[in-house]
Amino acid sequence: MLYNNSNMEGMCEKGLLEYVRKSSPPPFLLKTYMLVEDPVTDDVISWNVEGTAFVVWQPAEFARDLLPKLFKHSNFSSFVRQLNTYGFRKVATNRWEFCNDMFRKGEKELLSEIRRRKAWSNKQQPVAPTQSAPQEFDEDQRSSSTSSSSGYSTLIDENKRLKKENGVLNSELVSMKKKCKELLDLVAKYAHSEKEEEDERPKLFGVRLEVPGEREMKRKRAEIRESASILLSQSCK
Repeated sequence: MLYNNSNMEGMCEKGLLEYVRKSSPPPFLLKTYMLVEDPVTDDVISWNVEGTAFVVWQPAEFARDLLPKLFKHSNFSSFVRQLNTYGFRKVATNRWEFCNDMFRKGEKELLSEIRRRKAWSNKQQPVAPTQSAPQEFDEDQRSSSTSSSSGYSTLIDENKRLKKENGVLNSELVSMKKKCKELLDLVAKYAHSEKEEEDERPKLFGVRLEVPGEREMKRKRAEIRESASILLSQSCK
């Protein structure tokens, strides 16, 4: 088959555009990688120890301060859904840690190997080549919708875990307050018994005798009792 110059140029241009599209990572991945790499935001989002996954340490601050700067929204759930569409997995139950085999510290060139998942593909009704752009947009939207259910389930599980931990902490707090009250009662009882000991000193002509060194001992006991009362009161607040 013979091709004229215009056909050859068109094919070359199409092939070049396809190559550039496949070799260039999606903007979402580039922006996410940039956030993870930035040491300034390590207290909010950073790599894990091995550099094989990244962790969003503070989801609320991440959604409020960082998402609007690069993604033009502040919806953490939407960010998680986008990760799911690119094959990221949540690999920890006690924190927001996400992993993808091609998303690694110091290996930015691997990002071009990550592909958006194609969900709900319809092989019986192929779309004409001229409609490739709308089809890709619709697939992205559907893929995002399918991943929303998993993201929602993840948030539900996280909420249940936090409620359970909160219940445990409340139980421990009640137990600590009870122990503090018992200690305070013990200090008060000690002070009362000490007063009774003073009343048992011997008398001479109706006047209680002073025991040698008793004043210094009383002063030290009073200081210890006062210090203990203050410390216990502060710890039981």
